[in-house]
Amino acid sequence: MPLLVEWPDGRREAVLLVLEEESDTSKFSIHRLAQYCLDLAELFKTDRVVPVAIFLREGQRPEELILGGDHHRYLAFRYLACALPDLPWQDWRDSDNIVARLNLPNMRYDPSERVAVYAMALRGLMQLEPDPDKRLKYADFVDIYANLSDTERAQYEREYPEETKTMQSFSTRMREEGERIGERRGIQLGEAHMLLRLLEEKFGPVSDEVRTQVQSADPDSLLRWFRQSLKADNIDEVLR
Repeated sequence: MPLLVEWPDGRREAVLLVLEEESDTSKFSIHRLAQYCLDLAELFKTDRVVPVAIFLREGQRPEELILGGDHHRYLAFRYLACALPDLPWQDWRDSDNIVARLNLPNMRYDPSERVAVYAMALRGLMQLEPDPDKRLKYADFVDIYANLSDTERAQYEREYPEETKTMQSFSTRMREEGERIGERRGIQLGEAHMLLRLLEEKFGPVSDEVRTQVQSADPDSLLRWFRQSLKADNIDEVLR
């Protein structure tokens, strides 16, 4: 992504920031990252490219790529590495950066702190993310990252009752809302199906365009088209 950098002398220039995330460090390819950066540099006609690799797990990884012979180097490639397992989780436990809070379980902590790490990650999610759909999605990520055992989950519910109650209530509301939306959508699709059958009986086969329009229509439009179909002479009169 493009980034505008302002230097101490007041100069400003655009830098292309290339981010790569690796859940499995063993699958990281420095050759692939180098090729990606070269392609972007050529595409955007710039040599201001900063590669950054973010590692979620520990593991061996190459730090540089050198191409050349005994006497000359023809390519020297390095990247900025952000290894989350090297970051102490306490340094980020109260961060206002939601990405950092969600990744607390990927940082360095003692196994005895796992429940506390999980709790602070979820607390950050509830404090920093207002979108209900994203909360539910990101909560799944935190669960996967933390991977609590049954004993640890029971400990979490015992030591953080308010957070547990909030998350359970939130999940229940989201599930009920999803069921209501699904029920309304089912009724709407049924009405659309009946209208399409009526149109086909009266005017013959309908086009794919009309079928799509009817299936995606809101309930008020469907009701209006039903009424208009009773006295219309063609489909255009029904849908106008």
